[in-house]
Amino acid sequence: MELSHWFRVRFDEQGVYRNVAPPDKAPWSDQFAWSDVVRVCFEARDFLESDSLYIFVRHRPESYAIPMEAEGGQALLDELIRRKLFDAELAIRAATTPEGLFCWPEREPAPPRQAQGAA
Repeated sequence: MELSHWFRVRFDEQGVYRNVAPPDKAPWSDQFAWSDVVRVCFEARDFLESDSLYIFVRHRPESYAIPMEAEGGQALLDELIRRKLFDAELAIRAATTPEGLFCWPEREPAPPRQAQGAA
């Protein structure tokens, strides 16, 4: 079964929603808010594997992984660019490179500083 038949991603003004129902496994879903996105990486893979998006958000150490072959994957990348959460020129470079990891912002954001003062 094609990945696009069981991995779906959609979005609205508030956030992004993943609905996944892999063959012979339990379905699951989750979501995150646009306002929580801090970094986006695009992983270009060779022609035998799906390219993927990795979206990093506040309050969660791991990224949300979204295969580009998922239903809605390309539309999500377009929306990330429109919202300036991924650079358009970097997206072009990633799409024309056989393999590699392309992240925006290019450097990982610094962790929030702890407030100083009396305890």
